[in-house]
Amino acid sequence: MSAHGKSGRHGGAGDDPFDEGGTSILRQPMAVWATAGASVVAFMGIGLVDPILPSIAQGLHASTSQVSLLFTSYFLITAVAMLVTGFVSSRIGGRKTLLAGLALVVVFAALSGTSSSVGELVGFRAGWGLGNALFVSTSLAVIVGAAAGGSAAAILLYESALGLGMACGPLLGAVLGDMKWRYPFFGTAALMAVGFIAITAFLKEQPRPARKTSILDPVKALGHGGLASAAVSAFFYNYAFFTVLAFTPFVLDMSPYKSGGVFFAWGVLLAVFSVLVAPRLQERFGSLKVLGGSLVLLAVDLVVLGYGNHTAAVVCTILSGAFIGLNNTVFTELALGVSDAPRPVASAGYNFVRWFAAAAAPFLAPKIEEWTDIHIPFVVAALAALVGAGIVAVRRRALTVRAHELEPRHATEDGVSAFAR
Repeated sequence: MSAHGKSGRHGGAGDDPFDEGGTSILRQPMAVWATAGASVVAFMGIGLVDPILPSIAQGLHASTSQVSLLFTSYFLITAVAMLVTGFVSSRIGGRKTLLAGLALVVVFAALSGTSSSVGELVGFRAGWGLGNALFVSTSLAVIVGAAAGGSAAAILLYESALGLGMACGPLLGAVLGDMKWRYPFFGTAALMAVGFIAITAFLKEQPRPARKTSILDPVKALGHGGLASAAVSAFFYNYAFFTVLAFTPFVLDMSPYKSGGVFFAWGVLLAVFSVLVAPRLQERFGSLKVLGGSLVLLAVDLVVLGYGNHTAAVVCTILSGAFIGLNNTVFTELALGVSDAPRPVASAGYNFVRWFAAAAAPFLAPKIEEWTDIHIPFVVAALAALVGAGIVAVRRRALTVRAHELEPRHATEDGVSAFAR
């Protein structure tokens, strides 16, 4: 698919992921369902704390900026871990990497529920982030390797799990957190333990890559101008994204149930626009136009979110899921197709850069509010989105240097999906 062009992304009947090679997407081995189920829970963990952030602050007598560090520690470790996951999985194999990640999540999610101070909780979330990085970075490759019906069906199944997890995480947090803020952490630990048992029972070891990945390979890959441009633009975009995810719950100031409902709707839009809408818009307008336009619209949405009344803030929070879904898909495709680096290596380098913004935004947004007022964090986030769009515009030639080699988004079968690589 050309980044500018309109080459077909879905092809003929033979490319139908629901009936590829005569095999329905629903007819999968138990190993695939076990891994997909654990993936749902893994992605639930990202938005799980959203509805209960105010409750955690109250329960642990912590400030908004202190509680926001739950995201900062989580994603800071995730960013650094991107340099390690390929190194680990290429040596011990996908199955053992998945199980190691799940085990870490079970332990640290359970410990999070026992925290007696916000400092303890922030530390336990860091360990949780390491486990999630190991699991998420490996799970798609494992699903593709074990699935029946071809990669298109496998990736559609995986991204459906991603969307379901992103949508249901806030709901789980709301339902359990309404009883006590500690319960969502224990619930996640229990569900991940079930996933660990299922993968142990049903998943066999997958073939290891022919070449072992070095820790420095992702950093070296960033020497390519196109990949570096995509990563830096995504850095500014992710700052805007995680301002919405980590700071907005304090602005909405709603009960866990109501906040969970808002972020459930947000997650549904994110999933629909990532999986269904983005490919069609890319066919019609080209990737860079879709990305630039979506970043500009996200900036406008953030300004209205920051300055509108409560109803406008709720609507704009939900609507931001649509722009985030579009951006996630296009950024990932550009990162995977723009350089000569192997896709897992390019993905790790790209994510190493962009996840630092996911760590920075939850920390800086409440600090900016303390220094100024409640509106300015959203203005800063909007400006970050515009900077991301500006980089795409200025570096458009570097971002299309290998456009003729970009495949449909089903080409993300290296273990990198539209949201979490």
